[in-house]
Amino acid sequence: MNYNETEIRVRYGETDQMGVVYHANYAMYFEVGRTEWLREFGLSYSRMEAEGIMLPVISLSIKYKNSARYDDVLKVKTTLKKLPTASIEFEYELWNDSNVLLATGNTVLAFIDKVKNRPTRCPKYLLDKLQDYSS
Repeated sequence: MNYNETEIRVRYGETDQMGVVYHANYAMYFEVGRTEWLREFGLSYSRMEAEGIMLPVISLSIKYKNSARYDDVLKVKTTLKKLPTASIEFEYELWNDSNVLLATGNTVLAFIDKVKNRPTRCPKYLLDKLQDYSS
């Protein structure tokens, strides 16, 4: 479906003493990919929040394949799994600059009405942009 590719360079503070990326940082790399995916469609978390929509992560899974290391240039491929409803689901692939697959992952985020603190449907402007892009 719709995807984005984003590059990230591994910083020293993201690694352990052996220069290997700490496992929790993969979730942050996926967040960078997801944020850039939104930007590619002219959207942003800040706009949604200003319009009363929050997007908390309700599910995260990561499968580690190989280690990312200090100073690697990583490519995060972020793919929208299906058109959103009351939630939005992304799949991720994380590759190094030698084209080795390091990890795969999945996140599900819920659309939450900020005022009511209750689930809500995906905003119409987001659906419209995705349908325009797909056609």
